[in-house]
Amino acid sequence: MPRSSQRKPADRRGGFTLMEMLLVLAILVVLMGLVGPRILRSQKKADINTTKTQIGGFKSTLQHYALDMRTFPSTEEGLAVLLEEPSDPDEAAKWDGPYLDGTEIPKDPWGNDYQYEYPPSHGKGDFPDIWSYGPDGQEGTEDDIVNWTKEDQAQEESAPSSPKKKTL
Repeated sequence: MPRSSQRKPADRRGGFTLMEMLLVLAILVVLMGLVGPRILRSQKKADINTTKTQIGGFKSTLQHYALDMRTFPSTEEGLAVLLEEPSDPDEAAKWDGPYLDGTEIPKDPWGNDYQYEYPPSHGKGDFPDIWSYGPDGQEGTEDDIVNWTKEDQAQEESAPSSPKKKTL
């Protein structure tokens, strides 16, 4: 008998069995169950760090603006003055902007506008309050990211009510 007609059953096997496929799928599900939450936590931490960095960038940009203009923008003017030249010719002569790259004020990682207030009602000294509502997008919650300390906020809560804040 010719050799080609004497095949072993193992030679006919060309793919994986259903049991092998289910086993691989189960292993992948377990791995994603272990790794997935860590990746999501890492993304949340990265978004929070990005927000803190952007707020720090606003701080240095506002200091540069204040050096040129001799004051910080008011709450009503907001952060928009960092991009738009003042219409008043005397103010425009001092303005050395735009102070930010791009054509728009950046949003926080969750797509919300940064909040701005000057004169400040939370922070110490004469520096504007800048904050993000954080991941939940709600004002006054634990996940808000701010440029003042918790001690400053505790002092503010014991003081009389603060002026109205402006959304940028």
